[in-house]
Amino acid sequence: KNYQYALALVFAIEEINKNPHLLPNMTLGFGLYNVMHSAMTVMENPFIWLVGLEEDIPNYTCRKQSKSVAVISQSSIAVQMGTLLELYKIPQLTLGPFEPLLSDSGQFPSLYQMTPKDTSLAHGMASLMLHFGWTWVGLAISDLPKGVQFMSDLKVELHKNGICVDFVELIPATVETLSSLQNSAHIQILKSSANVVILFCVTESLIGASFQSWRELMMWKVWVTTSQWDFASSEKPFLFHSFHGTLIFSDHHSEISGFKNFLQTANPSKYPEDSYLSKFWSLAFNCSVSGASCKTLQNCPLNASLDSLPLHHFDMTMSDGSYNIYNAVYAVAHSVHEMLLQEVEMQPVNNGSKLAFSPWQLHPFLKNLQFINPAAEYDILNFWNFPYGFGRKVKVGWFSPYVSQSEQLSLSENLIEWATGITETPHSVCSVSCSPGLRKSPLEGKPACCFDCTPCPENEISNQTDMDQCVKCPDLQYANTERDQCFYKKLTFLSFEEPLGMTLVCTAVCFSVLTAVVLGVFVKHRDTPIVKANNRCLSYILLIALIFCFLCSLLFIGHPNTTTCVLQQTTFGVVFTMAVSTVLAKTITVLLAFKVTAPGRRMRHWLISGLPNSIIPICSLIQLALCAIWLGTSPPFIDTDAHSEHGHIILVCNKGSVTAFYCVLGYLGSLALASFTVAFLARNLPDKFNEAKFLTFSMLVFCSVWVTFLPVYHSTKGKVMVAVEVFSILASGAGLLGCIFVPKCYIILFRPEKNALKGFRDRIASKEIDVLKCSS
Repeated sequence: KNYQYALALVFAIEEINKNPHLLPNMTLGFGLYNVMHSAMTVMENPFIWLVGLEEDIPNYTCRKQSKSVAVISQSSIAVQMGTLLELYKIPQLTLGPFEPLLSDSGQFPSLYQMTPKDTSLAHGMASLMLHFGWTWVGLAISDLPKGVQFMSDLKVELHKNGICVDFVELIPATVETLSSLQNSAHIQILKSSANVVILFCVTESLIGASFQSWRELMMWKVWVTTSQWDFASSEKPFLFHSFHGTLIFSDHHSEISGFKNFLQTANPSKYPEDSYLSKFWSLAFNCSVSGASCKTLQNCPLNASLDSLPLHHFDMTMSDGSYNIYNAVYAVAHSVHEMLLQEVEMQPVNNGSKLAFSPWQLHPFLKNLQFINPAAEYDILNFWNFPYGFGRKVKVGWFSPYVSQSEQLSLSENLIEWATGITETPHSVCSVSCSPGLRKSPLEGKPACCFDCTPCPENEISNQTDMDQCVKCPDLQYANTERDQCFYKKLTFLSFEEPLGMTLVCTAVCFSVLTAVVLGVFVKHRDTPIVKANNRCLSYILLIALIFCFLCSLLFIGHPNTTTCVLQQTTFGVVFTMAVSTVLAKTITVLLAFKVTAPGRRMRHWLISGLPNSIIPICSLIQLALCAIWLGTSPPFIDTDAHSEHGHIILVCNKGSVTAFYCVLGYLGSLALASFTVAFLARNLPDKFNEAKFLTFSMLVFCSVWVTFLPVYHSTKGKVMVAVEVFSILASGAGLLGCIFVPKCYIILFRPEKNALKGFRDRIASKEIDVLKCSS
């Protein structure tokens, strides 16, 4: 990898030297110096270059005729020797990676970074995790400041996208901590349930030194890394499974025309003075070395070329560093060219002397080149590893922060080869995704990505995977059984067609017809003693009222509308008031008839004048007044009940004013209680046709029905509530009909011998019957 940097430098310089329009009549040259990463020796060769001697002597130089105008180095080296070179104002150009520390123009005014910023790298990796649904990952990061900063940025991006980190292993930069890391890192990675590990190493980290142990961990793990650590260029071939399927983020750059052909033709015979190339050639092709200079190669393959070497020996693809070196050489060349043009314009006559300049004079021209470092765009490469070290990097996608978020990441998944043993897109999650109909339930003490799946509550849904909260269906919709969809509720009401409605209608009609038959029987036998004795006029009124009571229940069944909603409660209240007040009038009449003992008493006058009959219109008018107030203040209206019955919206009549409803019901109840009390007082009065006992029992049934109605009515909803009210109307009406009139009909129809007056020898008894007849 490093030797490709040297070849890229040679390629750029040769290209410039051949260009007649760039630095004409001038030849560029270069010098190569090897800088060790050791903190003790990193400054040794820079001092040798500055001094010009084999010994590094500070503040002294033998390079008075030196023509070096700029230094190109890696960023990690520039951080350490940049301050030294800054003393001489020598332009420094770094080939990468981008180092934020070197962006300080106050500390490094003579330094120019060729590589783009990697601020979008964390975002790109998080987007890749999100694309594949990898929400449970591990991190192996260099413990150098750049690695720590990247780890901080990456954690922010991962958290923003709902991705959790299972473990973080810091890769040491010193040999002392390397051995202690290996065991703990291996154990942590092996026992981790995360199938994806993000690996970020800077050039000077010691991940390469621990490779022999790390390569055993590659099986069944997906590694995501950067091109800064080029494991594919290791000196030893990998096992087949090692790093196979790794995804690599590499800085995007255009192809340099002619570079690959230059590499194919590069050989020791073409560059005999290059001792590095000769040594590399002898090692790569097993050539024998002869000659005093060790540059003469023998027994080399005839078709030997860099192109024929496996990937772990030499990569023919231009690396990020080589691309930046190429640009750095051109930047220096253009700056020198512009400076020389300016000097020629200022000194048109130079008497044939050569133009001379110092390195610091290039700074204004280098600054004019506008070294802008925008956020990088990345190619996403997939490493294919074949037996015997023949590997290949295949571009499978790209990431760009300069397009819309939905288009930032592009992948060709069909080209991706996964790690050995993985035949389909791998999963890396802490908990299995919650399918629609379920929601995530956090586990105490665990990251957000670890959760249980719990079903959505009633009438709530989750129509996507891994939803944090279920969504409540709108009032007009309901959740299906799977809790993953909302359906519109069906509009329904207590209709005539459904079994319950049909049963109630048939019952109401039957009771109405039965009441009409009873009325016909009473009219037909109106002159019989049992009909006369029980005040036949009041009986007729009561039977007619009961017919309307049964029929008013039909207003509660069928499609509600404004008219039926208004008539339901008012009709019910008025007709039942008329019925109960008639019972009260009958009861008072019976009581007065048996209390009259002297012709001159006032009670006898009330009875003869028919005063008890006035109770009916008076009570009915009071109820009408209550209903009028109800309709005038808050009348009933059509309403919907969307909660009582699953999947249905029930059309109901809202009573408007609940207070008014209970006032009407309470008034009716007070009349019934009064009737019950009066009938109870008259229950033991002697007479063959005394109906006080029947009136007492009928009022007892009536009151029992409506007392039971109240708790049942409040405990039900929807159509059942309506059915309960209809049932109460029919039951109370049937109680009045059965208790008062059924015994009389039985005597009239089946025991006519009892329907006769025998032995009217007593005038008083005769007068009493006449009084009853007159009152009727």
